[in-house]
Amino acid sequence: MTIARASIEKPILTWLLILGCLLGGLWGFATLGRLEDPAFTIKQAVISTSYPGASAEQVAREVSEPLESAIQQMGEIDRITSVNRPNHSLIEVEVKSTYGGEALPDIWTKLRARVNDAARSLPSGVAAPVVNDSFGDVFGLYYAVTAPGYSDAEIHRLANWLRRELLAVEGVADVDLAGLPQEAIFVEPELALSVAQNLPAQAVVGALATADSVVPAGSVETDGQRVLIEAPEGSDSVSEISGLSVGVGGEVLNLYDVAQVHRGRVEQPSLILRHDGTEAFTFGVAGLSTENIVAVGHRVDDRLAELFAEIPAGVELEPIYQQHLVVEEASNAFLVNLAMSVAIVVGVLALFMGWRAAVVVGATLLLTVVGTLFFMAVFAIEMERISLGALIIAMGMLVDNAIVVAEGMQIAMQGGKSSREAAAETAGKTQIPLLGATVIGIMAFAGIGLSPDATGEFMFSLFAVIGISLLLSWVLAITVTPLLGHYLFKRGTAGGAGAYDGALFRGYAAVLRGAIKGRWLVIPALVAITVVCFAGFGQIRQQFFPNSNTPLFFVHYKLPQGSTIHQTSEDLALVEDWLSEREEVVSYTSYAGQGATRFMLTYAAEKANPSYGHMIIRTHGIEEIPALQEDLEAFGRAALPAGEFRTRRLVFGPGGGDPIEARISGPDPQVLREIGEEIIAALEGASPDILDPRTDWREPELVLRPDYATDRAQSAGISRDDVANALRFATDGVAGGVYREGDRLIPITVRLPRDATSDLRDQPVWSETGQHFLPIEQVIDGLGYEVQNTLVHRRDRVPTLTVGADIPPERTAAEVFTQVRAAVEAIEVPPGYALDWGGEFESSSDAQESLGRQLPLSLLVMVLISVLLFNAIKQPVIIWLLVPMSVNGVVIGLLGTGLPFTFTALLGLLSLSGMLIKNGIVLVEEIDLVRAEGVELREAIVTACVSRLRPVVLAAATTILGMLPLLSDAFFVSMAVTIMGGLAFASVLTLIAAPVFYYVFFARSEKRARRQAQPLPA
Repeated sequence: MTIARASIEKPILTWLLILGCLLGGLWGFATLGRLEDPAFTIKQAVISTSYPGASAEQVAREVSEPLESAIQQMGEIDRITSVNRPNHSLIEVEVKSTYGGEALPDIWTKLRARVNDAARSLPSGVAAPVVNDSFGDVFGLYYAVTAPGYSDAEIHRLANWLRRELLAVEGVADVDLAGLPQEAIFVEPELALSVAQNLPAQAVVGALATADSVVPAGSVETDGQRVLIEAPEGSDSVSEISGLSVGVGGEVLNLYDVAQVHRGRVEQPSLILRHDGTEAFTFGVAGLSTENIVAVGHRVDDRLAELFAEIPAGVELEPIYQQHLVVEEASNAFLVNLAMSVAIVVGVLALFMGWRAAVVVGATLLLTVVGTLFFMAVFAIEMERISLGALIIAMGMLVDNAIVVAEGMQIAMQGGKSSREAAAETAGKTQIPLLGATVIGIMAFAGIGLSPDATGEFMFSLFAVIGISLLLSWVLAITVTPLLGHYLFKRGTAGGAGAYDGALFRGYAAVLRGAIKGRWLVIPALVAITVVCFAGFGQIRQQFFPNSNTPLFFVHYKLPQGSTIHQTSEDLALVEDWLSEREEVVSYTSYAGQGATRFMLTYAAEKANPSYGHMIIRTHGIEEIPALQEDLEAFGRAALPAGEFRTRRLVFGPGGGDPIEARISGPDPQVLREIGEEIIAALEGASPDILDPRTDWREPELVLRPDYATDRAQSAGISRDDVANALRFATDGVAGGVYREGDRLIPITVRLPRDATSDLRDQPVWSETGQHFLPIEQVIDGLGYEVQNTLVHRRDRVPTLTVGADIPPERTAAEVFTQVRAAVEAIEVPPGYALDWGGEFESSSDAQESLGRQLPLSLLVMVLISVLLFNAIKQPVIIWLLVPMSVNGVVIGLLGTGLPFTFTALLGLLSLSGMLIKNGIVLVEEIDLVRAEGVELREAIVTACVSRLRPVVLAAATTILGMLPLLSDAFFVSMAVTIMGGLAFASVLTLIAAPVFYYVFFARSEKRARRQAQPLPA
């Protein structure tokens, strides 16, 4: 008994399967985790190390090099990059793509051990390296808080209160605060009084360091009980600090007699943040990885609504990005697209097969989709952009199995057979070919899903969901479809003759006979068309991942290296004023000094730099962005000529860097800069589409260096450190302890009063040996300027300079890269230096290389299955000959619409090849079956192809029309066009080329068999 017949004769089992899919699907949809983008692991850690007083090159040589050498010994490490600035080293470590997320905790533990061991040999004065392995945390609920009129202390209390309350919300993992005002207690001794009293800054620092320190005071034992003793309370207010006593020269002075003490903001904060032109701070909320972000987001919103009554008047909370609403909107849009796709499928089937077949196939399709949701929940596959798209992609392929079974049953029953007989006959002939074709369709995506890199991890849910849905569609096609056909299809009485007598079938049969007869014209024509289309493929624009459909875009603004953060902020304020007049702008947030908190998985913030400015701009819809971008760039370039003003769209998928990047690595920084200038000149000369070429080392900076007079200074008992401390006291100030305010530790800075106008050369320096001050010019031979690199980048322990460039919005990186590649690669690089490409070219090449490593295995499995299905070679060869021709429709579709060939279009091409092979298998299998009945070759081909006309055409039509909802989706539009155009042409290949190839392959053996069957002459 076949499975199909058993499904009719034992309906209780089939109904349990139906109810399981329905109820399981409802449960799955309600419990599925929801994300915006697939969770791919950012396999990076950051090691941050401070080295006060060191130049960028000293930091690279004395801190980064020893740490990188130790880290490089780990076999798990793929790449090490570092950014070295004066006083600071930042090393980024990237783990090999072959290691999954579950292996990272052990790798990070090993990394910390390596770093701690290497830190022991670092120079004195280097702070302990800090390893941050939470670099990839995503704070998808991202808000700006404005509190005009409130003090900095009140803003800090508000921020900490909000963080504390939100951390208590179920499902919240962390809350990140950024942009809070940075305060300090400033102690500013009057220079004349300090010198007159012989009061060095270090004496003030020493008094302040213990003013509010926490130290143990011991314990006493009384009557057998131990009682702790606490130290006296410290100075916990600005007034108490100003009243501190300082001992000098045997006398005691009150601090307020010789110094001004006040509280204020630091002059050079790390970040200045505004939202809609008003000073603000931000908080980002990250959900637990095991939680549904939609549910977490709504719980956070509910808690904020409850807290609103307690928030002081005038404080405003404005959303910058709300991931839960984006995900919820995507889920709702999916339901609409799903309903539209199912309605389209049912409508097409009802038009060409009647309402009964439409109900049978439509019900099977619906059960397949909801059943897939059940298995997604079981296997913890979240509902996100890729998995939802996979269901839409699979929609067309899902109906194939049900259409073949339903059409076969319907024809057999019209011929007078019972439903059980029809089910057994149809399923008996097609279930194994359909299973093999289904597995081949799944394997077409295996190269994507099994790729170990970030792109493969990003796309894994596509492979998983398509695999689940296609296998489930096969199971339901041979169980549920026969049962529903048993209930709905009517049994005929006039026999099967005339089932394919319609005008469409007769016309197709005539065309097919003509094609077979003129096969030596048809085949060259197909080959010629394929060659032309392959040539045309080179004219299609190439793009890695498309622009996002989130209505956000960014501004990147860069002043010359060395510019202050306040100048950067003032320039951004001009842009804010311009944006405030634009009706299409919903909100804008500006960041001077660094980028935003990572609020999306695919967002990578720029590293901290006072001369860097960033803006996040939200519009009403993505259709408003291009014009606004163009106008904003024109304004920014005209109004801010001193800086580099660029805008950038948000892009789907992993990646990073500039669209065009070239890296030059080698030992000498000066040579690197010279080659970098050559690369910039070559880029600009090779293409007019190169915009804002720049290097990541940026401009060298002027550094003021005192010329230490060794003999005179040492005779006076003044060291280099004394000179440095005197200059630091006169400028940035010297750290003098901390001031405690609740859970805050506010630094105390001892410095020269800001209104002091004396020259640096007039600053006094304290001689510890002589216990008196000397003018600093007596121990130095003047102050000289020198040019230094203040941004030194290294890659795998080698100094590396990267040239980056932008491109116009209407061009793709691949187009521009093709224009400039030869010119850049023609540059002669000295021995010991290497030139490599980065940017989108490197990202897409890495992804395609990873795919290429997996693809041969997938192809081998697909070929092996096709050979095993037929137990022959000729039939699989016929089917695989069709695959290269599937590109024809893709080229026509993409060139006709002007869309680029993106990574998602590559997915469409893979699914297209799977569909084509699947249809080819079913068609060739039917020809073999008809021939086995003794029908002559040509007639067998025509008969079999006519019987498969309706399933092939309907499967193609439903798939093509089912793609219509995706044409409005920025992420999937190129893939939808690829499938629609490719499948339309592929249907012609299946119905014309496959039969012609079959005849050519088997005509000779048919003639030989006929001759052998003829009786020998007497």
